[in-house]
Amino acid sequence: MIEIRFHGRGGQGAVTASEFLARAAFLEGNDVQSFPMYGVERRGAPVTAFTRIDSKAVRNKAQIHEPDIVIVMDMALLDAVDVTAGIKPDGKVILNTEKAPDDIDLGVDNPIYTVDASSIAVEHRLGSKVAPIVNTAILGAIVRATGVVDINTLVDVVRNNAPAKKEENAKATKQAYEEVRGEELE
Repeated sequence: MIEIRFHGRGGQGAVTASEFLARAAFLEGNDVQSFPMYGVERRGAPVTAFTRIDSKAVRNKAQIHEPDIVIVMDMALLDAVDVTAGIKPDGKVILNTEKAPDDIDLGVDNPIYTVDASSIAVEHRLGSKVAPIVNTAILGAIVRATGVVDINTLVDVVRNNAPAKKEENAKATKQAYEEVRGEELE
C-alpha cells in the first residue's frame, strides 16, 4: 500500500489534488481512498489530505501517520506543522518551492524533490500571484518523483475533472512533471 499525505492551505487545492491522484490510480486498476482533515475551515488555514493506493482492497480508514510520500504545497507550513512526522525511512518529500532540493534541510534523510508549483500556477493563470492554486502543478511533480501513476492517466483525470480552466490545469501538470528537481531525476 502507498500512503500519501498532503499538507496545504485552504484554497490551494490539497483536497482536490488528493482526489485526482486517487482517481488516476483507480483508473489504473487500484483500490483507492482519498479524504481530507480540516482544522479551521477557512481560506488559508492548514489543510491535510490523505490518499491510499493499493492493488488490494483498502480497508484502513484512519489518518495516515506513517506516509510513504509527503507533499507540502506551502513552505510556510514548515514553521507550523511537522510535515515529516512519521515518514517512512524510504519515503519521499515533494515541496512547492523555487529552492533546489540541496538547499533544504528538513532534518530527515529522505529524498527531497522540489518544483516551483506556485510560478507554474501563476503562469497558467490558476489563481492569482498572491494566492496561486498549485494542486495540479504539484500533481505532475508527484508523478515524476514517485511513479505512483502514469502521467498520461493523471493528465486525463485533470483535464476531465478540473472545475475550470481544464487545459491550463493539464498544462500545469505536464510542466511540473518536466520541471521537478531531485537527485534521482538528474
